[in-house]
Amino acid sequence: MLRRVIAGLFWSLSRWTLRSEPAPQRPSVLIGAPHTSNWDFVLMLAIAWRLGIDVRWLGKKSLFRGWRGPIMRALGGIPVDRDDPGRVVGDVVEMARQGEVFGLVVTPDGTRSGHTHWKSGFYRIARETGMPVTLGYVDRTTMTSGLGPTMDLSGDIRADMDRIRAFYADKAGLRPEHRVEPRLREEG
Repeated sequence: MLRRVIAGLFWSLSRWTLRSEPAPQRPSVLIGAPHTSNWDFVLMLAIAWRLGIDVRWLGKKSLFRGWRGPIMRALGGIPVDRDDPGRVVGDVVEMARQGEVFGLVVTPDGTRSGHTHWKSGFYRIARETGMPVTLGYVDRTTMTSGLGPTMDLSGDIRADMDRIRAFYADKAGLRPEHRVEPRLREEG
């Protein structure tokens, strides 16, 4: 309840507006895109807490060192070792198979800049667990943030990514110059 109150205060005092489709009613992979600023984290928590979604999120393991570790874990963080990024997919799949219920926030366009493609971990996790994908967004041009549609992936990577690209086509992120086009290397 405290988290909903904090989120309510955030949305009432912020210049940002929450525009969202209903929160998914089953475990889901929540895409956070375009991920162009550290402020995306604050917006993600505000969305999740306002909509009552128990979230987990993937973050580089350096965020979990020292005093920050317990805080990041309490906020739902799962550390990712960039030297072995494929391992986290297996770990998350195992958590889902053990019956843990959560919304997994993934930022497939990476760490805010310097990338040309999205990372495919979100797609592999969704396909291996049977979880749908919910399209979360930040759009500075309209000062809105929230959740878009929830979709089941078909396994046809290009067709699924065409649907995702269509949704994000007009979403700029907080820093539009760092936006990465939704495209996976696996599309060919």
